[in-house]
Amino acid sequence: MAALRERRDGLRDRIVAGRPDGVARQHALGKLTARERIDALLDEDSFIELDMYRRHQAHGLRIEENRPHTDGVVTGSGTIHGRRVFVYAQDFTVFGGSLGAAHAAKIHKVMDLAISTGAPLIGLLDSGGARIQEGVVALSGYGGIFQRSVQASGVIPQISVVLGPCAGGAAYTVALADFAFMVRDIAQMYLTGPDVVAAVSGQRVSHAELGGADVHGGRSGLATFVYDDERSCLAEVRYLVSLLPANNMEFPPAEPPRDATADVRPRLAGIVPVEPNKPYDMRLVMAEILDDGDFMEVHQDWAQNVVCALGRLDGEVVGVVGNQPMVLAGVLDVTASQKAARFVRFCDAFNIPLVTLIDVPGFLPGVDQEHAGIIRHGAKLLYAYCEATVPRVHVIVRKAYGGAYIVMDSRTIGTDLSLAWPTNEIAVMGAEGAVNVIFRKELAASMDPARLRAELVAEYTEQLMHPHYAAERGLVDDVIDPVQTRAAVARGLAMLRNKRRPAPQRKHGNVPL
Repeated sequence: MAALRERRDGLRDRIVAGRPDGVARQHALGKLTARERIDALLDEDSFIELDMYRRHQAHGLRIEENRPHTDGVVTGSGTIHGRRVFVYAQDFTVFGGSLGAAHAAKIHKVMDLAISTGAPLIGLLDSGGARIQEGVVALSGYGGIFQRSVQASGVIPQISVVLGPCAGGAAYTVALADFAFMVRDIAQMYLTGPDVVAAVSGQRVSHAELGGADVHGGRSGLATFVYDDERSCLAEVRYLVSLLPANNMEFPPAEPPRDATADVRPRLAGIVPVEPNKPYDMRLVMAEILDDGDFMEVHQDWAQNVVCALGRLDGEVVGVVGNQPMVLAGVLDVTASQKAARFVRFCDAFNIPLVTLIDVPGFLPGVDQEHAGIIRHGAKLLYAYCEATVPRVHVIVRKAYGGAYIVMDSRTIGTDLSLAWPTNEIAVMGAEGAVNVIFRKELAASMDPARLRAELVAEYTEQLMHPHYAAERGLVDDVIDPVQTRAAVARGLAMLRNKRRPAPQRKHGNVPL
């Protein structure tokens, strides 16, 4: 037995240590190894590894001469802040992290366990793609991953962390996840690499220009979070997990109440200008409403005219959506609608209440937006809010014009509690635009159109846009003092905590994708 133990322990030590030359190359590239990443992600000494001894069974093209243990992926389970998660980390030092049959089978197993136990799944991706020597078997392995990812969608949180190359079909692992993290300089993600792009189109482009972290963080919107180094990235993955429930049958982890229902925030009265066309940073409003001014903003560099974030209010996790007047005056456009819709659907799937902060002048007008399908993309956000069954509270901070008012979780599409500041302006359009349309002929015939326009704007504002107009018609529940916003929202969410709204009997709706 002593000899058997010595043999077993020696093999395990060699597997864990990895090939020295491969580890050295990984470090030379500025990257951590798969096991170093798992150690940084999980609580100390919590990792339970599965399939450590697994080796591929492939033959041909001399691949049978090289059969390393683990087959290029480390899989298992551990804890983050004491809560169970499942994880797989592709090992670039073994076959370049490429996916073959054994590699895929290990990932399939850990995904099945995550789904069956109701625990979050985290994938640390660093792979050269499908293992060419294994042919179609490797491709079928990806199919199994994608099928499980779709089955897990809305059941357990899925997080993909890109820490190296992620090319070809592997990129869909990221696209199907709920959240995607990328690290600058070391992460690249694309369907076809620079060489193929050059061969087909003649266009020369670098890996970073084609699919680097900043490209996907700011242009494609595929990366939810972008960081400068691996350790800070993995620390933020830990923070995200601390805000999420383990599965769709549970609620997010709560912290002790913070007496928010009696909290007055005087600074809120000075953040938002009364003038409807003056910009301000909606994130400052969010910081005053949420506990400790702390929140985790998703897609910070993409579709910046809407802000989406996870944070806590009175100890409870909430999702916050707010128009951003500092960017495009806070209008809704194609990308902002997509960003907010996906965030709303995630929060609804995982029992996270929604708070919507409204200051929206409308949808972005223009030929490009219309041709890009703004109607269809705006309908995604409309659909997401209409479908949501979690507690929903909105605050009309300033402007709420036209169809964008309806789409931003208005009373008529199902928000549970509608609050408004005294600066609120709810109307089909702004007073200037409305007067120009309604009184076009009168203005054209007037000897003093400027004076007449000013009089008509004042009349329109007084009759249709005064702060209590919507409240008088039951479309706003209360007009609140801005300094009371944190308390009012906290009281509203406490009132709605036990909200139940059963879904209708159907297979599924037809989202306007």
